[in-house]
Amino acid sequence: MKSIVSYKSLNRGGFLVETPAGNIQFGVPPETIKDTMLLPGGVPQVFILMEKMFDWKKGISFAEIEFPIYFNFFIKKKKTTIVCKENQLDRIRNMFQEAVFGPLEINLKQDYNDICPVCTVPDLRKEMDYFRNNLQISDLIEIKLFKDDSAIIGDLQIKINSGKEFEVYYAAKNIAKVPGDFIYKPTYILGERLKEPYKPPLFSITCLGPSHGFDPTENTSGYVIWLNHHGIMVDPPVNSTEWLEDSNVNPKLIDSIILTHCHADHDAGTFQKILKEGRITIYSTKTVIMSFIRKYTALSNVDEALLLKLFQFSQIKIGKPVFIHGGKFEMFYTLHSIPTLGFKMEFQDQTFVYSSDHNNDPELHKKLLEKKIITKERYNEFTNFPWDSKVIYHESGVPPLHTPIAYLNSLPEEIQKKTVVYHIAKKDFPAETSLSLATFGMENTLNFRTKAPYYEKSYQVLNILKHLDFSQDLPLGKAQEFITIVEEEDFRKGDYIVRKGTTGDKFYIIYSGNVSVSGSGLQKKKIYGTYEYFGEVALISGSERTADVIAETDVTAYSITRDRFLNFIAGTEFEKTLIRLSNTRSSETWNLLSTSSFFQSCSSYQKTWLESIFIEVIRKEKGVIQKEGEEIEHIYLIQDGNIEVSVKGKKIAELKRGDFIGSLEKAYENKKSEKTFSNKTPVKLYSIKKEDIINFADRNPGLMMKLAYDF
Repeated sequence: MKSIVSYKSLNRGGFLVETPAGNIQFGVPPETIKDTMLLPGGVPQVFILMEKMFDWKKGISFAEIEFPIYFNFFIKKKKTTIVCKENQLDRIRNMFQEAVFGPLEINLKQDYNDICPVCTVPDLRKEMDYFRNNLQISDLIEIKLFKDDSAIIGDLQIKINSGKEFEVYYAAKNIAKVPGDFIYKPTYILGERLKEPYKPPLFSITCLGPSHGFDPTENTSGYVIWLNHHGIMVDPPVNSTEWLEDSNVNPKLIDSIILTHCHADHDAGTFQKILKEGRITIYSTKTVIMSFIRKYTALSNVDEALLLKLFQFSQIKIGKPVFIHGGKFEMFYTLHSIPTLGFKMEFQDQTFVYSSDHNNDPELHKKLLEKKIITKERYNEFTNFPWDSKVIYHESGVPPLHTPIAYLNSLPEEIQKKTVVYHIAKKDFPAETSLSLATFGMENTLNFRTKAPYYEKSYQVLNILKHLDFSQDLPLGKAQEFITIVEEEDFRKGDYIVRKGTTGDKFYIIYSGNVSVSGSGLQKKKIYGTYEYFGEVALISGSERTADVIAETDVTAYSITRDRFLNFIAGTEFEKTLIRLSNTRSSETWNLLSTSSFFQSCSSYQKTWLESIFIEVIRKEKGVIQKEGEEIEHIYLIQDGNIEVSVKGKKIAELKRGDFIGSLEKAYENKKSEKTFSNKTPVKLYSIKKEDIINFADRNPGLMMKLAYDF
C-alpha cells in the first residue's frame, strides 16, 4: 500500500478518497451521487461534512446527503456514516427529518379551505407512516463527531489540521490530505441554445429534466409552465436557472415557483432562483413551505424569519383555486412519503394536470383502504384522478413511492396519447407504448394551441410596467395612462435603436431580446435585456444621446415619446430618481460597478438602480468616514484613494478603488458598525443612504443575502 493516496476531485465539487475500507467523500454538493455512481467503488458510505454547509453565492446546499442515503439504504441495504462537527449535529438531524420523514407535526387543516363543501382532510401522518415502515433516523444514518478535530471510523481516522485541511489515516498511516473547502462546478446537459432570446407563447411546457436523482445520464426532473407569456417554475432542479440562461432564456421571464414538496430532486433549484434578481412568488401550502424553510434554515444556519423575507409566499388552500397569470390552479395532496402537492390547471380552452410524486396504482389504493390507512373519501379522491385533462404530466418510478410505469402503460390508449411521463430513466421507459417520455431542452418545448384571452395585449403591457423598479410607487391611474402612451416597436439584429449625438426623443423598455450600449469611456459595452430600459437621461436633461444602442438580437421594445414620458413621470418618485441618475450616471460609475469585487455580481438592471442612488462624496481632509459602534447611515463605494479599516484602534485591512465601506446587512437590520473606516489622504466616494439601501434590498433580497453572507 502506498504511503500517500491522492484524492479525486469530483465533477460537481467535493473530493473522493479511496481507502482499503471503501470510498470517503468530503463535501456533498447537489447530485454528486451522479459522479460517484460511475466511479470504481461506487457511492461512498462515509461522508465528511465541511464547515460550509450552504453556499449563498450559488444558493445550494454543500451537505446534500439525501440521495446518497437513499441509495445506500434502499439499493445497497447499508447505513450511511456522516462525520461532522458538534455544532452541525442538530442542523443535520433537522434537515434530514424534513427531507426524509417530513414534518414532526402536521396540522393539515390549515391547508384546506374552511368553506369547501366537498373537501375532506386526509390523515397524511398515517400515509407517511406507512411509507416510513417504522424506520428511524438511526436505521439510515450513523453520525460521528469530530472531537478535538479527530474522528474514528473503524480503522480510519480523519483529522483536521491547523490549516483546516483533512488528513486521512488508515491503520495509523497517513494516506491522504484533502482541502478544507471546494468550488462548486455546475454540471448539466445543455441541449441546443436558442438562436434568439426566447419569447414565451400563451401556453407551453419546457422540461428542465426528465429523469430522477439516480440517473447520471439525464437532468433531474422539473419543468416550466409558460402561461400567458410568463414562466412558472415547478419544482426546479439544481442549476435550472443557469441552464435557462445558457439556453438563451432570460430569467426575468419566470417570476414564480410552485413548490410541491421538499425532496432534494424537487427543491434544490428553488433558492438559486430566489437569489436571482428581484423578488419571486412561491406558491405552496403552509405545511410544505414551512418544511422547506426549516430544511434550509438547518442547512444555511439563517433564521426562518429572514429566509421568509426573501420571497413572496402565496399560500395555497386546497378546495380554493389560485389564479396565476390567468390560469386557474386547483391543488391536491398526493400519496407520497412526505407532504406533496399535485394540481390541475385550466387556462382558456386548455386543461393540464400534474401528478407530482404520487403512487397512482389502484391496487395500492385498495390495499391502503383495506388496512384503514386511507378513508373511503381519500380512496375516491385517488380514483377520480383527472385523466380527462387535455394534457397530463405524470411521474413514474420505483414503487411504493412512485407510480409503476406498467400501470401507466396499461391505461386506455386515448389517455396514454396525451400523457407525458417524467421522473423516469430512458432505459426504464417501455419500448411499446403510446405514452410520451418527457424530453428536456428549449428546442423540445411542447406548445399547445390555445385561444388567446381578450386581455392579452393589455396584460403584456402592464407586465412590463410591473417589472420596472419605479412602478411600485405609481397610483392605479398611472397604470391606465401607461397603456395609452406606449408603442410596440420591432428591431432586427444589428439595427441602431439610438445613435450617439442625436436628440433624445424616446424612452425605451425592452420586452424581448438584448441590446448593447457603447459609449466613450466604457471599458466594455453594456448589455441590456428583458424589462430593462434606456434613453431616459437625454429626455430628462435635454442633452444629446451619449451612446449608441444597437440590437444584439432581434428586439421587441415598448417606446414612449419625450413629451408623453415627461408628462407620465411628472411629480412621481421616478422623476426624482431619473434627475438624480442623469446627474450621476457616467461611464465612470458603470466601470466602477462592473469591476468592483463586491458589486460585479449585480445584473445590469441592478447596476442602473445603484447608479440612481449614488451621491458623489469628495473628502480632501483626513478623517473618519464610519466609526466603530455607531449607527450605519450610509454605505460607500470607493471611487479613488485608499481607506484604512481598524478594530479597537488596530489596523486590519486597507481598501482601494472598487471596494465597499460598511455592511449592507447591518445597515439593513439597523445594526451598528463593527469597524472604523478612515482616510489618511484625499478620497472620492459614492455614498448610498440607509433608506435607499433598505429599498434596494427589499426589492432585491437574493442579492442582499449573497452580498451579506459571501463577503
